[in-house]
Amino acid sequence: MEIKKKAEKAMVEMTSGSPMKSILRFSIPLIIGTVFQQLYGMVDTVIVGRFVGVNALAGIGSTGSFNYLIITSCTGICSGFAVPVAQQFGAKDEVRLRRYVAGAIRLSTILAAVITVVVVAMTGTVLRWMNTPEDIFDYAYQYIRIIFMGIPAVFLYNLSASIIRALGDSKTPLLFLILCSGLNILLDIVFILFLDMGVSGAAVATVIAQLTSGLCCLFYIKRKYPILRLKRGDWEWNPRYAANLCTMGIPMGLQFSIVAIGCLIMQASVNALGSAAVASVTAGDKIHALLGCPLETMGVAVATYSGQNTGAGKIDRLTKGIKAVGVFVCIYSAIALGIQLLLGRPMLLLFLDPGEELIIRQARNYLICMALTYIPLGYVTSLRSMIQGMGFVSFAMWSGVFETIARVIVSLILIPLFGFGAVCLSHPGAWVLADVFLIPAFIGCIKVMKKRMGMIG
Repeated sequence: MEIKKKAEKAMVEMTSGSPMKSILRFSIPLIIGTVFQQLYGMVDTVIVGRFVGVNALAGIGSTGSFNYLIITSCTGICSGFAVPVAQQFGAKDEVRLRRYVAGAIRLSTILAAVITVVVVAMTGTVLRWMNTPEDIFDYAYQYIRIIFMGIPAVFLYNLSASIIRALGDSKTPLLFLILCSGLNILLDIVFILFLDMGVSGAAVATVIAQLTSGLCCLFYIKRKYPILRLKRGDWEWNPRYAANLCTMGIPMGLQFSIVAIGCLIMQASVNALGSAAVASVTAGDKIHALLGCPLETMGVAVATYSGQNTGAGKIDRLTKGIKAVGVFVCIYSAIALGIQLLLGRPMLLLFLDPGEELIIRQARNYLICMALTYIPLGYVTSLRSMIQGMGFVSFAMWSGVFETIARVIVSLILIPLFGFGAVCLSHPGAWVLADVFLIPAFIGCIKVMKKRMGMIG
């Protein structure tokens, strides 16, 4: 097969062998890459917090859920567009694979333009609606507006990286991410410390790094994968392919949007508690993003594993895969909790002055509550991604609805009554409630797939 001959070393077929080995071999580069991504995000925070000030730090933090809503929705759309690519790779259908790639490029270009215009225009209004404190509003607006101007770069990187991963290559996006992480840190230092650009410098550095990552992935695809060198016929508009891409991509984007709306409502409630609460959550989220990223990243590997095995008709491997992931989730969750208990305060001091005792204490409590529920988080990401890879995107989207319900209850009822203590319950409650839906949903999807393939009567 041309796919194997042209890129055998880079691509990984996950339709045979040990599910644990297949998923871990694919996941490790992703985890390393995500850790680097979080590290350069932490450098942003450290530099801003130390050299621009705590209000600037809180300003960036107050945009976190808004940023998450838009950027992860774009990421979800791109990941959804890659599901048919992974399925066609598993089915060994090179013609359809190329046509799905061409359709994904066309749709992503349109969506990137529309989303950028709409979101940039709405930035100020949304920040006001979120009760962003006046003493940090200007910082928040300057930072997030520039980030949103870079949405086309987000689409470029995530679509190209998702296509590469759909073919089983998780190492190449890692290499480019490491390179651009270093670039981001360098630009942070230049723009903030030397050019005194403040939070705007941090935003510009992030956009440039994202764009560079996307261009590197695009260049690599053209050089490395002849199978993805699109022909004129591949660009012909095919309504069925476009509909299938939208059926996968739009619900995945909406799934992240639904989850993010809950986070947005929670952020508004946190903002109402004042700048100290915002700073606590900002610092805590940076540590959680680093320690929780292996669990979040595992979902990318599981989606590719699920897509390839679904395309190959190997449904029994899906159940074996989720069991293998469960072992990893339990072991890692215990390790992450230990790190939080032993090193939580020293890590927080990277962002905060030792004299900010209230902020440090609140952030530590916030972190510990999340670490205690990392097992439910691991199952949310793995079960949801397995269902997505099987093609049941609407079921995965409904898990986001359950997460949002939990966060809305905490934000609108518990936080006004109990203050910051209730903030610590938001994410854990969302993960547990999502699992209540996802576990039976996964079992049901497996039964449907087996029935479709005649494996059960």
